[in-house]
Amino acid sequence: MTPWEAVAVFAAGVGAGGINAVVGSGSLITFPTMVAVGMPPVVANVSNNIGLVPGSLTSVLGYRAELSGQRSRLLRLGIGSVLGSLVGGLLLLSLPARTFNVVVPILIGLSCVLVVVQPRLNKWLAARREKAHPHGGPWLWLGVLGAGAYGGYFGAAQGVLLIGLLGSVLDEDLQRVNAAKNVLALLVNGTAALLFILVAEVDWRGVALVALGATIGGFFGARFGRRLPAPVLRGIIVCVGIVAMVKLIYA
Repeated sequence: MTPWEAVAVFAAGVGAGGINAVVGSGSLITFPTMVAVGMPPVVANVSNNIGLVPGSLTSVLGYRAELSGQRSRLLRLGIGSVLGSLVGGLLLLSLPARTFNVVVPILIGLSCVLVVVQPRLNKWLAARREKAHPHGGPWLWLGVLGAGAYGGYFGAAQGVLLIGLLGSVLDEDLQRVNAAKNVLALLVNGTAALLFILVAEVDWRGVALVALGATIGGFFGARFGRRLPAPVLRGIIVCVGIVAMVKLIYA
């Protein structure tokens, strides 16, 4: 990795940390950047997952005021996130690498769609807020389990998925939903990271660059999240995602 490539990975980590704190989908920036500097896709995905954990932690700390009163709910849902992440991580490590190369462009495409439709999704969620389930219920737990499996396999836009799931069921405003999303995403990324550290091939230089950048980005993203221009961020995410799809399909 050249010095300029290292700067690019670090900058992608800063952007991803900030985006994950507010929107989710930061992996659509870091993952293709790591692939672009020469990492094999599976190694890039594993290293990206580990590197984003510190950023997830700073995001949670930044939203700690909005987490008040959600402890028991997150303990229950967190079990689903951890179990799902283990399933997704094991699938990533056990399936052939060519399966990842086929599946990931599809997942990136779906993630980009989710990022684009998120404003409409939020309006739909607000319209049905009065019908929200006060405690989540078993369907939300199963949905969080599925989102955890997705995040353990390939984490881009898992935040959008979680916001959609939590917001459609819980009687909470969007900021408290986003805070809960950050906790569950941290559990997913942290669980997968522990698994990958034990048994997978890791590019530790890439991990360090992403981790440093994501820690900075997560802190400022959580602190100034309400001021960030979300439409611009969504546009950047979608453009990077399209480039990643083209690169993976025609590599």
